[in-house]
Amino acid sequence: MLVHIALLRAVNVGGRKPVLMAGLRDLLSELGFVDARSLLQTGNLVFSSDARTGVDLEDFLEAEAAKRLDLHTDFLVRTAEEWKRIVANNPFPDQAKQHAAHLVVVFLKRAPSARNVKELQAAITGPEIVSVESNHAYIVYPAGIGRSRLTNALVERKLGARGTARNWNTVLKLDALAGKRDGGETGRRIGGSACRRS
Repeated sequence: MLVHIALLRAVNVGGRKPVLMAGLRDLLSELGFVDARSLLQTGNLVFSSDARTGVDLEDFLEAEAAKRLDLHTDFLVRTAEEWKRIVANNPFPDQAKQHAAHLVVVFLKRAPSARNVKELQAAITGPEIVSVESNHAYIVYPAGIGRSRLTNALVERKLGARGTARNWNTVLKLDALAGKRDGGETGRRIGGSACRRS
């Protein structure tokens, strides 16, 4: 079976779209997915399945969450192997080691065009550095994320795709969790603090 990592867009952030992780784990189990686990409270799920993959799986999860939980949001799904490549291909290894909380990966619904990437680069007014690879973008926030003008809304608008961001610490934790299929984490919430951006 394939291990999948699913990220929910903009849940449990600033009071928006509140949802219990236990409810999401139960949803996955009811839908026939195996070994459902969650990380933090910002909508990070790991589970196993061979039934669906890619966009088909995202569409299915979005439809079922809306129908069963009245939760209307984007699901962005990657396989564990895809996730490992995202970690391995990080173009900012020094920043990841020195200031992991200042590095985020924005997971996108689709790969932006070269023109969209240029438009995003042109919109940067601060010290931020962006590198777009396929359907995700690595962004370094040297001065921190909170006051940056390079917001998720701006990134989505310029890249022409919806997405959700996770900081590098969370990316690594999800990579580790995806490797624990038999590690005793089933049905448990891992971690206690939220990412700064969703």
